[in-house]
Amino acid sequence: MERFVTDERTGLKYELVGDYYLIAGDDEPEENQPIGVWWQRHLRYLKECHRGRYANLLTSSELNAYLADIDRQAEELFLRVVKQILLDGDAAKYHYGHRYR
Repeated sequence: MERFVTDERTGLKYELVGDYYLIAGDDEPEENQPIGVWWQRHLRYLKECHRGRYANLLTSSELNAYLADIDRQAEELFLRVVKQILLDGDAAKYHYGHRYR
């Protein structure tokens, strides 16, 4: 089965998700929402591990807002962790993600 099919009568594009074809939405964000690394990673995670959730968000036109919120939260958390490491004064002990004492 093909992954993407276009209905010639309506012009709608469908994506194969599991055993069903669902309307394929536009994965691109709105112009005013920048795509961050966390956005991209979570989108890939949804597509690979939570196809039903991805399909629901996509068909309800809530995917971009959802991913923008995930990206904002993850970026804030990342910056908070980096700030804490820098304030700790010894970033070397966090080398390769392991905390050495």
